[in-house]
Amino acid sequence: MKQQILSRIAALRELMTREHMAAFIIPDSDAHNSEYVADHWKSREWLSGFDGSAGTVVVTMEQAALWTDSRYFIAAEEQLQGTGIALMKQKVAGTPTIPEWLGRQLAESSSKEVGIDGRVSSAAVVDELVDELRRQGGLTLRTNLDPMKNLWTDRPSIPQNTITLQPLALAGEATADKLERIRWALREQHCDGMLMSALDDIAWTLNLRGTDVHCNPVFVAYLVIEPEKTTLFVHPRKVTGAVADYLKAQNIAVKPYEEVADYLRRDYFGYNILMDENETSSFFMGCMKENRATVVRRPSPVPSMKAVKNEAEIAGFRRAMERDGVAMVKFLRWLKPAVEAGGQTEMTVGEKLLALRKEQPLFKDISFDTIAGYEAHGAIVHYEATPATDAALEPHGLILIDSGAQYQDGTTDITRTVALGPVTDEQRHVYTLVLKGHIQLELAKFPDGASGTQIDAFARGPLWQEGLNYLHGTGHGVGAYLNVHEGPHQIRMEYKPAPLRAGMTVTDEPGLYLAGRFGVRIENTLLIKPYKETAFGRFLQMESLTLCPIDTAPIDRSLLTSEEITWLNDYHQSVFDRLSPLLDEPERAWLAEATRPIG
Repeated sequence: MKQQILSRIAALRELMTREHMAAFIIPDSDAHNSEYVADHWKSREWLSGFDGSAGTVVVTMEQAALWTDSRYFIAAEEQLQGTGIALMKQKVAGTPTIPEWLGRQLAESSSKEVGIDGRVSSAAVVDELVDELRRQGGLTLRTNLDPMKNLWTDRPSIPQNTITLQPLALAGEATADKLERIRWALREQHCDGMLMSALDDIAWTLNLRGTDVHCNPVFVAYLVIEPEKTTLFVHPRKVTGAVADYLKAQNIAVKPYEEVADYLRRDYFGYNILMDENETSSFFMGCMKENRATVVRRPSPVPSMKAVKNEAEIAGFRRAMERDGVAMVKFLRWLKPAVEAGGQTEMTVGEKLLALRKEQPLFKDISFDTIAGYEAHGAIVHYEATPATDAALEPHGLILIDSGAQYQDGTTDITRTVALGPVTDEQRHVYTLVLKGHIQLELAKFPDGASGTQIDAFARGPLWQEGLNYLHGTGHGVGAYLNVHEGPHQIRMEYKPAPLRAGMTVTDEPGLYLAGRFGVRIENTLLIKPYKETAFGRFLQMESLTLCPIDTAPIDRSLLTSEEITWLNDYHQSVFDRLSPLLDEPERAWLAEATRPIG
């Protein structure tokens, strides 16, 4: 595999020579600026061998480097060995930005041209690169070349899987009503129409789902909304008879996926068009230069609408969490005896959990690849076991299991760190600090409209008290049978101004990772809901949607406050009350013990 990577980089350099380019940037994005992409767009993985969901490779004639975040530092270092690609750790002191690195690398180069494929790069990314490269010795950016067309000879095609209907009883709002809300939001911004590129936004708007992207129930398409018409650009094979009839009833025209660019150039007749610069590719911004319409570069109104769940979606989440909780209880009851019996590995426990989830009604898929990291592997934030790394489990220490499922009525995301037997005093101490942070965020009360950044410290406080921290976000939105990562709101240290509103889902997942030793993370998916209204305004609180015991074996109870103990006992009582009617007698007995009050 390493030799293949070296050959691919050499072939790219040959192409760069023919095109008189000094460097080329390969991002991790697709034509829709998705977080997770279909195989057709995994160019960065094909070129570098690094398979994390976030990372950008830059190749010059002499050097190559990959930029990724803290979730993937350890995995990237392993995967890049022998490729000649240097690891650049984003947000770590001393790490140059891509433009800074290119400025140094190309200081003596005769060519000052840097390439990036504008079809898979957002307008915001391209504009920022243009400005920053210009400041690095007058470097220029070219966006009209996709080198993979020539280099990736066995490149997978764009998916053509069929689309399915999401029933109104689960969606909770008719497509016509959603389109009216979107048009109203556009009118408020004095916009005639918009191009929708984000796949989950399209699926939500149209109450449709697909299977084009691993773990994400979306389909590859574009949507153009105008004052009097709506057009879906999608491959004809994807549209079944039932979906075609549904779209016709909604007055939504269907055109081939590849015709969207020409439509924007020649057939869009609005005075202006909204294009979210963070979702729309630079290529489509360029298409509008051939049209008289003005591009309004503002955030899409759809993510904020989609983030606030309606009553049907919330009810679906509750049902999905119950079924997922049943699968988790069956799994946790099985786990320790299975490890004690021997023969279990990180991969086999992941397979067992998947099998138990598949038994649940309305199960469609996992919501992301399961992370099952035993001891040192638990310190790799987004670790995924492979046959080469698959660790045997022993009846001691900690295993971190981060997993989730796609049910037709809801998406789940849960992490539990479990003691497989005796643990060290250090593991017990760290586990309890992380649990304290998790509980403090669940207990938080905050003003309506506060941002996630303003409440992030609730979860980090117990760790900060001891000079400890984690570099990933504390929480993200979760889709209603949609993408497991959903915005615009987040809970994280970096400033994210998106307001928190009642009806939003968000995860609570603090952690701590000691490289080469162990990691701890505890995660529930929460619902933000009203708390109280006072003279100072409306206040919000959290409710756990996730239903699964939190392992009490590794807890140092002396570190928990009485308030935290009360929360944990109350949560466990709720878990038992909701799940016990769905279990058989041995499972109920196990759950009763797992949720027994501590004090």
